[in-house]
Amino acid sequence: MVVLGLAALGISYGDIGTSPLYALRECFRGANHLTPSDANVLGILSLIFWALILVVSTKYMLFVTRANNNGEGGMLALVALLNPWRKNAGPHSKWLLRLGIFGTALLYGSFMLTPAISVSSAVEGLNVATTVFEPYVIPITIAILVALFAIQSRGTETVGRFFGPVMVVWFTTLASLGIYGIVQEPGVLAAVNPLRAIEFFSINHWTGFVVLGAVFLVVTGGEAMYADMGHFGRRPIQLAWFGLVLPALLLNYYGQGAILIHSQGQSASQPFYNLAPHWALYPLVGLATIATVIASQAVISGAFSLTRQAVQLGQLPPMRLFQTSSEEYGQIYVPTLNWLLMLATIGLVLGFRTSTNLAWAYGVGISFAMTITTVLAFFIMRERWEWPLWVAGPMTVAFLLVDLPFFGANLLKVPHGGWFPVLTAVAMFTLMSTWQRGRELLSRRLMHDEKQEEDNADESAPLEAFVRELADSETIRVEGTAIFLTGSDAGTLPMLHHHLQHNHVLHERVLLLTVRTEDAPRVPAAERLEIDDLGQGVYRVIVHYGFMQTPNVPVAVRFAERFGLEVDMEQVTFYIGRATIIPTDEVPGMMLWREKLFAFMARNAIQPTSYYKVPPQRVIELGLRVEI
Repeated sequence: MVVLGLAALGISYGDIGTSPLYALRECFRGANHLTPSDANVLGILSLIFWALILVVSTKYMLFVTRANNNGEGGMLALVALLNPWRKNAGPHSKWLLRLGIFGTALLYGSFMLTPAISVSSAVEGLNVATTVFEPYVIPITIAILVALFAIQSRGTETVGRFFGPVMVVWFTTLASLGIYGIVQEPGVLAAVNPLRAIEFFSINHWTGFVVLGAVFLVVTGGEAMYADMGHFGRRPIQLAWFGLVLPALLLNYYGQGAILIHSQGQSASQPFYNLAPHWALYPLVGLATIATVIASQAVISGAFSLTRQAVQLGQLPPMRLFQTSSEEYGQIYVPTLNWLLMLATIGLVLGFRTSTNLAWAYGVGISFAMTITTVLAFFIMRERWEWPLWVAGPMTVAFLLVDLPFFGANLLKVPHGGWFPVLTAVAMFTLMSTWQRGRELLSRRLMHDEKQEEDNADESAPLEAFVRELADSETIRVEGTAIFLTGSDAGTLPMLHHHLQHNHVLHERVLLLTVRTEDAPRVPAAERLEIDDLGQGVYRVIVHYGFMQTPNVPVAVRFAERFGLEVDMEQVTFYIGRATIIPTDEVPGMMLWREKLFAFMARNAIQPTSYYKVPPQRVIELGLRVEI
């Protein structure tokens, strides 16, 4: 438990753990126009305290983490837990699926913003010591980011061993600096009283509501923590939070507040770095930079993991990914996403220039995602846990009473930079929904074409009839095994018909193999295969994988020996259909521009040979032209 909790510090808490660098500072900067008076400082600290208690400690730690899909957390795992794809799903399932996909799309904006704002705020600490480095803050930030993304292909297996201990040093430093500040102004502890927050709103009115957008920055890592739960388990995540992270964060925020009061607001520009003695400033900047790199690494790894889930659940096209660790399943590398994130992050640093400007772009997507999590959790309570409405309803309302004000305050950031995560989310949602809808149309069209062939052949039970016909026919059977990869586990394959029509031969053993992604994160090896002997050397094989697993067809076929189906991989030929998609207005489907987008995504998706780890030298592709 302790070891896992230590590891969780380095992976799950980097984002929320680096928020003290900028969160309290942004409450008194920018367009907020809030003066750092004693009453305002105490009010802000009270809001920070109760935000961490209500949002992270209560909502996520004690409640939402219960809604895990076989131990996995995150938006897509939550959607999979609701299983909106099931046949008997209610009428609300479709919009719940769309809501979950949009919530996932919102997280991609934070994947770009977190490295930019974290590293920028750390490097800007150099300006507190001297103005010499001021012209070099942006170049240094970009250099760190380029180096960070450049090493992703090597994985985090080695570096990850040091993440936990380094973050222990970081959180210990946060707590020590906080205690140092509180000793100078002990009266700051009065901010624990929630009446200070109420008094803050009574004094500042609309400005107080606007400042909620900056206060929200203290909880922005809550969703990332929930998404990383599958790596460590619920209990270690809770142990790390309540045992070290929460106390360290509260002490540091209150220490910063104490410095603001003690200096009569003169430290408002950099309250975090002004906590440190002058001799410790440069070491603190170095430690903060390392901590932000770790936070950025955790976010990038989370982006890779989320993308794999989206691909496995059919929400994104297949793309090339690499497992970078033989021991840690969660450590993967997605080249295309890595370089896109790097370009976007560098573009944000160059475009927004300072961490203060980036803070105005940060929070909109996360606050909306947290609200969506609450809505999905309500349906989990009702449908999965079967809680009565009089229990689930008030609990959901209580969470929304916290989520919605934060979301509303963050919406005010849209004209000042908050448009970026919204634009990113809309773009990602368009891609994901277009890919999902396009796959449905493609599957429907293929089934329609297949049904026409079956009707022409007057076959009532296509697959069984095909096997009976094979027994009576004079089809030449050749040595070896033919494996036809298919997306459907019913009926015969159009490409199998095409193969027989053109070649007039068939291998002595034929496997109709379907890879099915389940709504569980992982499927045990013992439950991987489902084999049905149809006779005449024809087998229906269904390979089950979880949405957190990477399919490997050759390994699965070798595993079939345990079920009595021996396949010599040296004499196997894989048949894979490649559909050329023709967008057209003549066939009912999507708008023409979305059909063209789907066709473009399909052309650029990784081919099945790579995605399913099929040896390319043993593959024959059969082309089909499909109008959608």
